[in-house]
Amino acid sequence: MPEGPPPAPVIQRLRVRYAKRGRLRFTSHRDISRAVERAVRRAGIPVAFSGGFTPHPKISYAGAAATGVASEAEYLEIGLTAPRDPARVRADLDAALPSGLDIVDVVPVRAGRDGGAQPRAGAFADRLEASEWRIRLDGVSSDDAAAAVAAFMAAGEVEVERLMKKGLRRFDVRAAVSSCELDRRAADAADAPCAILRMVVRHSTPAVRPDDILTGLRQVADLAPPSPPLVTRLAQGPLDADTGGLADPLDPDREIGPPSGDDAETDRGQERPLPGDAASVDAVSA
Repeated sequence: MPEGPPPAPVIQRLRVRYAKRGRLRFTSHRDISRAVERAVRRAGIPVAFSGGFTPHPKISYAGAAATGVASEAEYLEIGLTAPRDPARVRADLDAALPSGLDIVDVVPVRAGRDGGAQPRAGAFADRLEASEWRIRLDGVSSDDAAAAVAAFMAAGEVEVERLMKKGLRRFDVRAAVSSCELDRRAADAADAPCAILRMVVRHSTPAVRPDDILTGLRQVADLAPPSPPLVTRLAQGPLDADTGGLADPLDPDREIGPPSGDDAETDRGQERPLPGDAASVDAVSA
């Protein structure tokens, strides 16, 4: 057993929504986690550490996007050894991170309605039921893209193959797609001829990725973009069965009630972003 005092306990947990924009979309998840750990140290945030011979900061990630994919809705959770104002943490952490890794929102994790001191393990990940994606296909006409989307959505099943850790696996991608449509307005406003798709995809096992869906579009309609697509995740969260849209996964933490003590005043005035509100989404082409 390692010698010395035990690590300080977690007093406060913060859930953080951050964006991965521009050239930072090519950064691996491991490099992003290293950048976050360095930024936490620079910002002077009192992060908690695990015990044992190799202590590591208590920072966990949920539903991270793949390398090469931009995102407006990535999530992590930080355990702190002392309470901090979420708005101040948001500003300090954002200033310490490189441009392109941007902090969008910080919300304190409060005790559950049953009075438990700690949130249930996996509870936040359970809220991330689906993702909304924006896919820009340069060199593809809107009519060709619309025909491919119609054929894909009309299909009862679209099976694709992907090489996984245990070998080549074949699975249905159509069942995971809740909605898929052509965004003609965004395509008309783009800086080059292109087609832009927006789709909501349920999180499933195995995970259905945007490139799997593009493979499906090629199979059912021979849609083959001449250049790599620009993929951006606009939102993650609970899927509304009635509207087909996504809710903000941080809302349940806000709804439990305002924090007590010094954080209360700041929390009431904190600006709240909406899921899919991607004012800088076009930065992915930088």
